[in-house]
Amino acid sequence: MHQEDHRPRKFIWPLQAMPLARVSSLGYALLIIYVSLNPFDFDFTNGIRAWAWLSAPLPRFITLFDVSVNILAYIPLGFLLVFATYPRWRNFVALGIALTFSAALAFSVETLQTWLPTRIPSQMDWWANVLGGILGGLLAIPLGPQWLSGSALRKRFDGWFGSNWLACALFLLFPWSQIYPQSSWLGTGVWGHAIFGSIDWGTTVINQVFQETMITAICWLGVALLLSTGMRTKAPQWRILNTLLFMTVLIKTLFTSLQFGIEFSLLWLTAGAIWGMAIASVILRWALKLTASKKFWISMLCLLIATIAINFLPDNPYFILTLRHWYQGRLLHFNELMQWVSVAWLPLALVWVIRNKFVPKL
Repeated sequence: MHQEDHRPRKFIWPLQAMPLARVSSLGYALLIIYVSLNPFDFDFTNGIRAWAWLSAPLPRFITLFDVSVNILAYIPLGFLLVFATYPRWRNFVALGIALTFSAALAFSVETLQTWLPTRIPSQMDWWANVLGGILGGLLAIPLGPQWLSGSALRKRFDGWFGSNWLACALFLLFPWSQIYPQSSWLGTGVWGHAIFGSIDWGTTVINQVFQETMITAICWLGVALLLSTGMRTKAPQWRILNTLLFMTVLIKTLFTSLQFGIEFSLLWLTAGAIWGMAIASVILRWALKLTASKKFWISMLCLLIATIAINFLPDNPYFILTLRHWYQGRLLHFNELMQWVSVAWLPLALVWVIRNKFVPKL
């Protein structure tokens, strides 16, 4: 046997898509849009042309802080986009795509700021954003795909979701959709109030503990089964989903302490919430053994029942009292963003799971 046969062979990284990078880049782009355009009070009748900022003189006062923030804000975007385009586009082609996307996003944001009374668009901001996108892409290229794709986190998500990046995105967004205060813990579907309206129950008394237990249990069972349809069959689904539930509780506790004070950090963790999570987790252990079709229909039924219950049953009076004394302070814009996440999560999840069920894959 020749001596060179004992030499370790060079590892060739597999050409696989990177759904975690795609989810992260999309989420970060949406965050940039939100931060740049909040509070969205557009005035399209101010008489200013959309691209007037391109020929406008530079601001009289340019601070190092403003320039630095505009550069730093786009570095993560350019960095993630290089990995998001892998393996179809790599190296400097990926850098060009990252630059083009960053420039287009910054151009769109600056143009929309023309109609925001509280914002002043300028070429300086745009060039700073473009520079940030370039720097982020240049930082990503030398690292190669193995830096992000080969990380323990990426390998773990590969083992759970494969290339199903939409399921991965919903999984990561779920804890954040529960930060905004809700009448019932894990009570997805609060957007239905605008459709169904509120009902006056008069003097009717409903056991709040029983009501929250049922809503929490049905919601978590429906959400968990829905997410399980996007996971690999061999993944430890019950353990993964319970870890997600634990992280959701942890994040909710942290942000409740920031919003209401540390002494009220567990204010939301009522007896109904605890019993609901416990009951749903026990049932989930059995339900995960069902076929994908059965899990789909059970999750749809649970989420439908929960949505109707949330929007037709009376709100918890203690929850209403809490909102009246809620001072949002510096977290005002963050709470608005989390409210949007809580509103959008369920419709996005339903569109995704129904598409996977009924739309044939090419």
